[in-house]
Amino acid sequence: MTTVPSTNVLAEGETLAKAPQPRQFIVTVYGLYSRANGGWLSVASVVDLLKHLDVDEPAARSSIFRLKRRDILHAERRDGAAGYSLSEEGVAILAEGDERIFRREPAKLTDGWLLATFSVPEAERHKRHLLRSQLNRLGFGTAASGVWIAPARLRDTTTELLRHLELDGYADLFHADHVAFGNLEDKVRQWWDLGSLEKLYSAFASEHEPTLRRWRRRRAAEERLAFVDYVRLLTDWRRLPYLDPGLPLELLPQDWIGIHAADVFFSLKDRLEETARHYGARTIAMRQ
Repeated sequence: MTTVPSTNVLAEGETLAKAPQPRQFIVTVYGLYSRANGGWLSVASVVDLLKHLDVDEPAARSSIFRLKRRDILHAERRDGAAGYSLSEEGVAILAEGDERIFRREPAKLTDGWLLATFSVPEAERHKRHLLRSQLNRLGFGTAASGVWIAPARLRDTTTELLRHLELDGYADLFHADHVAFGNLEDKVRQWWDLGSLEKLYSAFASEHEPTLRRWRRRRAAEERLAFVDYVRLLTDWRRLPYLDPGLPLELLPQDWIGIHAADVFFSLKDRLEETARHYGARTIAMRQ
């Protein structure tokens, strides 16, 4: 089942250069733990978990409320405990995010390209801005004025997004191959800002490589530390796949830093995920 992508979790203009906000940690925590609990977590358990990430209780509660206003969470009491459950949109956001965030293989050049064009009446120009921003967040590049391009594997996600936002009546999607002219590798550098992506991947690797080295030296796993490191890792990483569409490797620069950044992410994930889940699940069980 195709689901709506989690592009709306980031605020307009937000970039990876900023430190993660409390609401981003909350989305990560819900993604890790709520679905094993029917999509619901108590406020007390979320506050308890976030304090290990240096988020105090007022900031945690305020961020939960903002996610409620954005229809990601719904207030719900269970057995007398105050808490929030994922909305239908929240469930879809996390499901699509799982597929995209944990997908490591790049697109294949032989699969071709997805082209998107759109025409929005001047009276509805706010929808034009919305369309552009969402295509950008999906990882589309700009091939020409009014022509957006992405690997063909984004077809279903893009189709569902446009329908969900009721923008499908303004857009057309095409499956295409590049047959001429010019060097496709050079074209990719024009269509996507690989320089900015390189800086973001480099910053991610610099931030988390020391953590990976530290865990490689540890003889035993400390659950609370594993939880903290894994939530920070996942929160930093899950924003990157929405800026990088996973371009074919043969079109990327040699020694592309994105490959190294992915190695750091997946190596740490393998070391921390299970221990972090145990710690989170135990904390939640005590606070439900």
